Amino acid sequence: MKRLTSCLCLLIASLASADTLHLYTWADYISPEVVEKFEKQHGCEVVIDTFDSNESMYAKLKAGATGYDLVFPTAYMIQVMHAEGLLQNLDHAKLPNLPNIDTAVLAKVIDTKMEHSVPYTFAYAALAIRKDKIKDAEPSYALFDRASLAGRVTLLDDMRESIGAALKSLGHSLNTRDEAQLAAAQEVLIRWKKHLARFDNEGYKAGIDSAEFHLVHGYSGDLFQVQMENPKVEIIIPREGVTIGCDEMVIPKTAKQPALAHALINFLLDPAIAAENMEWMGYYCPNTPAKARLSADFLENPAITIPADLAAKCEVIQDLGPDLAKYSKVWDAVKAAK
Repeated sequence: MKRLTSCLCLLIASLASADTLHLYTWADYISPEVVEKFEKQHGCEVVIDTFDSNESMYAKLKAGATGYDLVFPTAYMIQVMHAEGLLQNLDHAKLPNLPNIDTAVLAKVIDTKMEHSVPYTFAYAALAIRKDKIKDAEPSYALFDRASLAGRVTLLDDMRESIGAALKSLGHSLNTRDEAQLAAAQEVLIRWKKHLARFDNEGYKAGIDSAEFHLVHGYSGDLFQVQMENPKVEIIIPREGVTIGCDEMVIPKTAKQPALAHALINFLLDPAIAAENMEWMGYYCPNTPAKARLSADFLENPAITIPADLAAKCEVIQDLGPDLAKYSKVWDAVKAAK
């Protein structure tokens, strides 16, 4: 009995001392099976907290949150975080899988040498419709003007994404600093708002699946996940162009497990793991050797690959520095509008 008790105590002590890696990321953004494989391989526990916008994530870290070892922001927010000294430089000696990164995607990010960030996903803010409810959908933001869809529509509750959609609908850059163009986008958003059920970053997935919503503005990978389960959902890339988002992996200066964070980055860049992770979450991980492991259906989906002529109209969201205040002013006006 004493021997059993002693063994139990040793087991409990071993479990209590096991390394824990804390992630801060978007919802449904890493395969649970992939996490389990990493935990088993490294004898650790992975704890995941989620955020629904870059701005809320940034605000939490700026307010002093220090419990995270690996964070998954979008490229434009990484510019801000790096400039403010919030990120560690990466040790490439611990990341032998870095050469797997797709160079075409790497060329579109700011940190092309991956000194403090590594691309994780490359995606779009797209539209999705219930094709059993909308029979004559055109691939355009003009869908948001349809009065027949009132109460059945959502837009992302994200300042840069939704203002960006309005700007693109007018033929402007989603990174414009021009106040007249931003004023015009404000008018468009207030007009669209009359038909919205709400601005939303999470519920649109279940809503388009259940047909509570007939038209939603959302992230391509989220919409891909819904479409895989429900063939009545169709993904549409507006002909005016969309935002391109590259989310990347960064290690905060305050990380308590930087070695384990490096290990997970490298693990996620393994071709077999990257392919498994992609097929589960519906986002393209820019990993060149992993492409050969992906199904044709996955690669042909518009959430993953769009025509070159349309891709030329798409833009990456950039850090605007002091001019971001112009967007905040527009967003406040849109949110206050009746």
